[in-house]
Amino acid sequence: MNKTDLVRKVAESFETKKEAQKAVDSVLDAFMSSLEKGNDIVLVGFGSFKIVNRQERKGRNPQTGEEITISARNTVKFSPGKILKEAVN
Repeated sequence: MNKTDLVRKVAESFETKKEAQKAVDSVLDAFMSSLEKGNDIVLVGFGSFKIVNRQERKGRNPQTGEEITISARNTVKFSPGKILKEAVN
């Protein structure tokens, strides 16, 4: 499912597709804003999104085989909740 599919699915609960698009965009903006501030997002049953710090590490350039240093960075980690795990299995 991509964003367009999500909007189409949410539109089933709204009167117009434009309202659904606005709702999806609002939720995604709220997620990004919260994560930018360093806050975790916890959706009980579905899962949680957390900011994790990845340390600097060694890697290899796949084209040349040359060893390179991959810089430290923050990334987002998703951990599925119990209900989502059960639904998938």
